[in-house]
Amino acid sequence: MKYLKTSLAVALTLICHAFVDASAAKQPNVLLICIDDLRPELNCCGKSYIHSPRIDALAQQGRLFNNHYVQSPTCGASRFTLLTGCYGIPHNHALFRRAKAMQSGTKVNPSMPEWFRKNGYTTVAVGKVSHHPGGLGGKNWNDENEIEMPDAWDRNLMPVKEWQHPRGAMHGLANGEIRVVSKEMAVFQSVEGPDTIYPDGMITAEALTQLDELSRADKPFFLAVGIIRPHLPFGAPAKYMQPYKDIKLPPIPYPTKPEWQTTWHGSGEFRQYNLWGKDPNSDREFADEVRRHYAACVSYADAQVGKILDKLKESGRDDDTIIVLWGDHGWNLGEHAIWGKHNLFEEALRSPLIIRTPMPVKPGVTTSSTVETLDIFPTLCELTGLPKPDFVNGRSLLPLLQNPDTPGEPAFSYWKNARSVRTSKHRLILHADGYAELYDQSAAEKDFSNIADQHPALVKELATLINTRLTANKK
Repeated sequence: MKYLKTSLAVALTLICHAFVDASAAKQPNVLLICIDDLRPELNCCGKSYIHSPRIDALAQQGRLFNNHYVQSPTCGASRFTLLTGCYGIPHNHALFRRAKAMQSGTKVNPSMPEWFRKNGYTTVAVGKVSHHPGGLGGKNWNDENEIEMPDAWDRNLMPVKEWQHPRGAMHGLANGEIRVVSKEMAVFQSVEGPDTIYPDGMITAEALTQLDELSRADKPFFLAVGIIRPHLPFGAPAKYMQPYKDIKLPPIPYPTKPEWQTTWHGSGEFRQYNLWGKDPNSDREFADEVRRHYAACVSYADAQVGKILDKLKESGRDDDTIIVLWGDHGWNLGEHAIWGKHNLFEEALRSPLIIRTPMPVKPGVTTSSTVETLDIFPTLCELTGLPKPDFVNGRSLLPLLQNPDTPGEPAFSYWKNARSVRTSKHRLILHADGYAELYDQSAAEKDFSNIADQHPALVKELATLINTRLTANKK
């Protein structure tokens, strides 16, 4: 089902040209906020015990895409699709491989920030926007000879301070603790102190400095800020843990390993840390402790979002800036007996997406139409009046910004040797050996009951969709 050209024309007229008039013939700025491992377990996405007032308020000002899906349930591959608008490989080094191809002389299409930079924008990244915070490779992610996204950013910044280097900050705990031996690092932590005792505090401080500078310049800006929490290990200042200490959490739905072939895994990323000999799959008290610390990290990230939005308003550029808040994938908190991402279940592939334009249509009205991360690049081009690149695999979301009831499109994802499609009602996961998982997402069981054997015609139809879309657009 394709978006109507008439809707696109209306959206462009009402939104894009209005931005230009409102900003004295200047193109609107873009503020992209990326949050790691963020589940759509927020009050704006449905009733939740997690406190995220600033993200919830942003959703009330713009459009929440409540059925947004990423292409791959891992940081690097998901950010590849965000930043290129194209399907890629399910690997954290996807952008580094793209960079090597560029260096070898292979023709590579421009990334989203490069596209904006070539079209007159100042592009700045702070924190974890691509897979490596700061965008460099090497042992400690600070080798200036290994650039993750060549030609993309005027400035790509990652303050490290007492965490020594970007790799240290990425997995850092309070007051400069870095991961050396994983088993000796706590899987969660809550320490008294200001926001700057954890790495996201310094990322936010640098983002505020950059926003202040960019807002005074004549050129439009594209500022991307990458907040690390709630990525492992779950560390946040104690004040964010306080609201969760004594609350009773809802039960984990279907907390057992599936008995059929799936993309289930043993939660290796989680279990590499010090769990004090406990297992959340058998110890409900410990499982709830993990969930509480995850929630505290979300609240900590939410507070950083609030500081950035307050600075934007204070700068006077709030009225001519498009805001996108994007979660790079979800995270299983015990569903299917998984603690982590790296699977093709709903919990790992669905994540928050909010777009707030300076002149929103029906602000605060959520859309349930299915969309993909790939759609963000062409959407921002149309909203800012930039030429729409013909090489992207995504589709503009302008019709949904104009009318939240506009039908969506199927969303496609991949992980290792399996591929998936999510429609408005079903998810099909197709394994390399031909085995299929089919889930009715409108049923109470959702993806906890494989109904593939009962619906062979639907499996064939959805498998054809996967093969057509992902084969035709393979990069």
